Amino acid sequence: MPITTTSADFVAWFRSVAPYINAFRGKTFVIAFGGEVVSDGKFVELTHDFNLLAALGIRLVLVHGARPQIEQHLAKNNLGDTYHQGIRMTDADSMQCVKEAVGRVRVEIEALLSMGLANSPMANADIRVAGGNFITAQPIGIINGVDLMHTGSVRKVDIAALNDRMDFGEVVLLSPLGYSPTGEVFNVTLEDIATATAIALDADKLVFLMDTDGVQDKKGKLLKELTIAGAQAVLSGKRKLPDDVSLYLPCAIRACEAGVARTHLISRHTDGAVLQELFSDDGIGTMVVESTLNTLRAATIEDVGGILHLLRPLEAEGILVRRNRELLEREIARFVVLEHDHRIVGCAALYPFPDEAAAELACLAVDAQCRDRGYGQVILDHMTGLAKTQGLKKLFVLTTRTAHWFIERGFSEADVAALPAQKKSLYNWQRKSKVFVRKI
Repeated sequence: MPITTTSADFVAWFRSVAPYINAFRGKTFVIAFGGEVVSDGKFVELTHDFNLLAALGIRLVLVHGARPQIEQHLAKNNLGDTYHQGIRMTDADSMQCVKEAVGRVRVEIEALLSMGLANSPMANADIRVAGGNFITAQPIGIINGVDLMHTGSVRKVDIAALNDRMDFGEVVLLSPLGYSPTGEVFNVTLEDIATATAIALDADKLVFLMDTDGVQDKKGKLLKELTIAGAQAVLSGKRKLPDDVSLYLPCAIRACEAGVARTHLISRHTDGAVLQELFSDDGIGTMVVESTLNTLRAATIEDVGGILHLLRPLEAEGILVRRNRELLEREIARFVVLEHDHRIVGCAALYPFPDEAAAELACLAVDAQCRDRGYGQVILDHMTGLAKTQGLKKLFVLTTRTAHWFIERGFSEADVAALPAQKKSLYNWQRKSKVFVRKI
């Protein structure tokens, strides 16, 4: 049976997520979402995604909020919803409403996570949900003369207990409550619990589901990746940020500074947002990292497989001359690789001709999914600098299909006679590659 276009797309997509599946197995993810997700009826779709993550062997900690449900209970009991400097004040009566609202939300979430309907993504699901007094809290106390009473902050996370539950194959569900050694209960924000838990567990990922798509620049363009320094610059800027960005971005910075590898800010309104963010190169939200995910370095013998993966499609199209593995292994010292999040996405090789003070730039390749990110320019700049350090004066390339790309970067077409003598003797007249040269 022939593979249709749709089938081919599916096969290509499934193969593209395989590296993520392998990388995520056994990792710890903390995912936080507000009570709005439950009240809006969107949690059913989210449970399907959580089920998939759990089935892939990912250790999950889910942190839920209950703000709209709490507000509803307060209004029902004719109690005011009072805030001081953005923090809810929780007196004894309000605390009773908080406990009732949180309890109902938690039961509803556990019920949805327990679904196992036939012909649905939850069919045969066996998600066991764990809960308990994992969060020790303390009162926030008095701020500028105002006692916040039963409003608290995280004091300690019971790491051993959480790991025990996850080692047993359970998904941990944390509510926005904390407990004190004296038996008191405190109202704690979901972002405080999620951030503190991710830090305590040294989680691989912390994910916040929020109302906006992520963090945007001044022109409204989504910022796909932010370093800690970049995130701090966004917060310290003069422009007004959406409320949820102002709320969650400082948490992302705090988590990354404390060692959490990645923090993701994504929209709760997009179906499959968690999967799209985690299992694709581009993602759909904003990822905050300690430093840039890109690393440009000299290639090693262990990189041969990754380089071949980049070169083979271009060789099949006739863009590059085919190199076998043995040749590549012998010449690996000539190569550099560009990694994005520990995955090779670009490469190039430099072949110097010292007698003519020239160097050939060869095998410049960038992963097809990453060709709009400027990686080719980054590699070209690096190789140009490398040639300069060797005292070389010009860089040349031979190409059949990418002439315009090099022309746009200052290369000029030249005759084969302009090539170094050794390279000229090896020129393939059947291939008829064009020669482009640039002074450096």
